Amino acid sequence: MKFGAFENIYLKTAVFFRKGIGFVSSFLKGLPEHRMLLILAFIVGLGSGFAAVILKNMIHFCQWILTGWFNTPQDSFWYLLYPGIGMLLAFLFVKYLIKDNIGHGVTKVLLAVSRNESKIKAHNTWSSIAASSVTIGFGGSVGAEAPIVYTGAAIGSNIASLFGLSYKHMTILLGCGAAGAVAGIFKAPMAGILFTLEILLFNISMTSILPLLVATVTSTTVSYIFLGSAVPFENTLQPFSIGNIPYYIILGIACGFVALFFTKTTLRMEDKIKSIVNPYRRWLVSALSLGVLIFLFPPLYGEGYGVLTYLLNGEPQEALKTNILRDLFLNPWMIPLYFLGVMFFKVYAMSFTNAGGGVGGTFGPTLFVGGVAGFVLVRVMNLLEITSIALPETNFVLAGMAGLMAAVMQAPMTAIFLIAEITGGYVLLIPLIVTSISAFATHRTFESYSIYTKRIANQGDLLTHDSDQAVLTLLKTGDLIENDFVPVEPDASLGDLVDVIAVSKRNIFPVVSSDGYFHGVIFLNDVREIMFYRDMYEKVRISELMKDAPEYVYNDEKMDSVMRKFEDTGAWNLPVLDSHNHYLGFVSKSKIFSAYREQLQQVSHD
Repeated sequence: MKFGAFENIYLKTAVFFRKGIGFVSSFLKGLPEHRMLLILAFIVGLGSGFAAVILKNMIHFCQWILTGWFNTPQDSFWYLLYPGIGMLLAFLFVKYLIKDNIGHGVTKVLLAVSRNESKIKAHNTWSSIAASSVTIGFGGSVGAEAPIVYTGAAIGSNIASLFGLSYKHMTILLGCGAAGAVAGIFKAPMAGILFTLEILLFNISMTSILPLLVATVTSTTVSYIFLGSAVPFENTLQPFSIGNIPYYIILGIACGFVALFFTKTTLRMEDKIKSIVNPYRRWLVSALSLGVLIFLFPPLYGEGYGVLTYLLNGEPQEALKTNILRDLFLNPWMIPLYFLGVMFFKVYAMSFTNAGGGVGGTFGPTLFVGGVAGFVLVRVMNLLEITSIALPETNFVLAGMAGLMAAVMQAPMTAIFLIAEITGGYVLLIPLIVTSISAFATHRTFESYSIYTKRIANQGDLLTHDSDQAVLTLLKTGDLIENDFVPVEPDASLGDLVDVIAVSKRNIFPVVSSDGYFHGVIFLNDVREIMFYRDMYEKVRISELMKDAPEYVYNDEKMDSVMRKFEDTGAWNLPVLDSHNHYLGFVSKSKIFSAYREQLQQVSHD
């Protein structure tokens, strides 16, 4: 009886919800799409803001339950167990409930824009929050930003799908969700916009700027209401001194090289760990390795933002109070040496977490490693008494956060304004700019791609600010196949070919065997002289007339590769094959040019 009552309430709620969606949908669909876009951007901003608040609270609640009672170094033995448990819970959740790969959220968003028409699955509006909250809450050494960006982008994408928006406007709403997510989790609206424009969206126009502004301001407001107005990183920054600029340049160069280590080691380690085929063995290896690292270096636990706050307030010893090795820190040189180890092993801890089944991102670890790098460098310089007056350690921690982020993500504007917003450090805008530019230039000298784009650039799936390249990336060979070419079999006769010519509207005839295997082509011009000699109809076989195609195209081949083949051969049509060399049809220059013009209209500025 009770179950029936609950079922009745559920059904009534579902009906009410559907009617509400229908009412809103009918109202909005009567508006011009650009006006609808602003209203939907507000809704997306609300969703992203609430998602950020939920994720932050879930992580903090888990950590409070698990570690809020830690007071002595002996308590740190729990670090051997907690991270592995969180990774296992996330792994089982993803494997048996979600049944989809939800790691590396920012990269997934980039791929959705370039290869999936900006469509993201509906479960991503909540699954990344659930998986990353247990991963990070139990101590996984990753950040919450990538999962929340994926969540926000999924909210934007699915709302756009619900209202049937075009690819262009769906992409803008996806960007609104991502921008709102960053703005909400950091209470940094400007950084949310710049993150989306620098990293996610390749097209910047007023059509995209206005919705982004609406979404980020809305999300930030939600975050202020539920999380308070304090900046995420409270600090004791000191006034900027113009004489310290050379040292900020040195810090920026150092951050550039640390970023190279960060990016290359992360990608290499994740590939190496994922080469362990058995997922449970992979989890066990990662869990044991991560547990030992966090036991020896407790600052590696979780996001590490508490440690950054200590460093930004000149209290590094507070981050070491529950460390089993704390007796070693009586020597002043041991503190920077220890944090150098923290900086080094953070990259490995992050890789073990992500590759071992956890769900998290590299955004948070980038800020953490940058802040620690700034602290280590300035503490060493102060111990060596490089300057007559000690350099301000908290300022260098702040600048290091911006420097590493600018280099690893190759997004200097995002780094500058994010760090200024999350710390209230606008007074240090010049050091942030100097450090970020130095780090970005150093890293860019040796590496052309960010940690988010490295793999997808190698796959040819990266959208860029080059409109021509962006359009080619968006075009899919499989969508451009023409299959109104009439095939002939290789053992057929000239007479059979004449019968085919009579009903065909094309002047190219693919030679395909009964099993679908492609053998070659016959051009009408090559048989024009003999096709009227009936006495040759049964004497001449197709295998004698066919030629090799000038080049082959595969149905999953990147469009820039296809265009190079057209250019190299001078052909107007090329056969398309699958991976087993079975014939699928032809792709033509005219079809590509037509699709190119249509796609260019989608990505061009207003």
